[in-house]
Amino acid sequence: MAHMIAHNDGLNTLDQSIPDPDDYALALRHAPRIRFDTREPFMPSVVGYTVFRDSGPSPSFPRDITLNGEAKTVIEYAIWWDWDIQHLYELEHIWVWLDENDNVIASEASWHGGLHPMVDENGNPPMEHGRVTVYSESGKHAFAPSPAWLLERAPRTRQSCGPKAGRMGVLVTPLFEGKIASRTPLANRAVHSYLQCHAFEPSFEYNKVFDLESVVHVPWAQLQAWIPQRVAWWADELVRTLPPNRQHLYNIAHRGASAYAPENSLDAFRKAAEMGSDLVEVDIRFTADGVAVVTHDQTLKRVYGINGAVSDLTLEELYAITPEGMARVPTFEEVAAICHELQLGLYLDIKEVNLETTPQILETLKRYGLLKYSIAGSFVATWVADIKAMEPNLFTSILFGATNVDPVALAKSVQCDYVHPCWERRAMEPHKLLTPEWIKRVHDAGLGIVCWHEERPSEIAALRALGVDAICSDMPDLLATYPAFCD
Repeated sequence: MAHMIAHNDGLNTLDQSIPDPDDYALALRHAPRIRFDTREPFMPSVVGYTVFRDSGPSPSFPRDITLNGEAKTVIEYAIWWDWDIQHLYELEHIWVWLDENDNVIASEASWHGGLHPMVDENGNPPMEHGRVTVYSESGKHAFAPSPAWLLERAPRTRQSCGPKAGRMGVLVTPLFEGKIASRTPLANRAVHSYLQCHAFEPSFEYNKVFDLESVVHVPWAQLQAWIPQRVAWWADELVRTLPPNRQHLYNIAHRGASAYAPENSLDAFRKAAEMGSDLVEVDIRFTADGVAVVTHDQTLKRVYGINGAVSDLTLEELYAITPEGMARVPTFEEVAAICHELQLGLYLDIKEVNLETTPQILETLKRYGLLKYSIAGSFVATWVADIKAMEPNLFTSILFGATNVDPVALAKSVQCDYVHPCWERRAMEPHKLLTPEWIKRVHDAGLGIVCWHEERPSEIAALRALGVDAICSDMPDLLATYPAFCD
């Protein structure tokens, strides 16, 4: 799949004029060196620089630059990659602090949304050949002054560069909110598929030395203006050139891997992660004392053999009556925490929406960094519309059982992102209800397609061939056999 893309360096649309030759020369003279993993597939292509000779806020990172004492100048390097191994585009930063003679006296660099001083074992800026030299995390590109930091993250890095490659789709940071409009279901899936084909096993040997001086340097404002169009080009190109039936099929574990562990239990979610799921489908209800819990039924009868409604019990009472030896109903907080740990998204089957409880769900998603990797769905159209109005950045899905519904009109009426036909019992071979024309019309409207929970291998294969975007299943191991085609 990777070779199908017509690569375009995009620099012909970047304003490369140099309004201040002195700043440009200074930025090039002190441009850092970066040590990459020997197997790193992605190199930087553009730097947006800012030279500070007075204190002030950074234009490209949430920080202030304060000049005092020995420091007279700071050069901020905003370093652009088209790709991080988990998402479309990457922007990392290095700051080089200079004294009055333009000698390097300190350095800092970005690290997963924050920043840290770059110092060697002697407390000095890490230097090689007269330039600040930092180490880049494999695939992810966060900076460290030595390999030690990166080796501490090795287990998570292996996951990011391997089975979790591409999971974040199109990245939209606060800096580009409202400017990058390419985060759509179709673009996210195409990006996920493209990056799966670049997954790699990190070597954790940092012998690939990259001299940042070798790439195009422009003032930050010019790079900032170019980034949205660059992201849009990549998103459009991937959606245009990657056939849906050859892309990664999103694996949604229905109530977790519920064929192998108790439904909606923490064990079911752990099992889903082991089986390669991208998301877990969960059902949210509220206890009498307003705690969000994850359970499908209104009552405890089917799962626990107990008469009683979840909404009539406090959380403490719910725990107290859970039969010994059975997995208790988890709180949504617990589920969000484990999904964050396992890098799983959430497909939320919303059972109720109101102004008191829904903000609790949204806040939990934000707190665990899951908002942009989750989908909220419901059969109730007004609830879907309400959730989208409360949180526009959360993808939403409309579920429906009737086969004569106009999916595009329904989706547009609630401004959702996915349609979810629940047709598993509508025919012996329900995939035949989804025609290629139906699929194309939905995709042409920019909508993703999530299918019913399916455990029949022949039906799963047929749905994949049609080009649906996601399938739910009690047996997510059946879906794990459908990654992107990388020929």
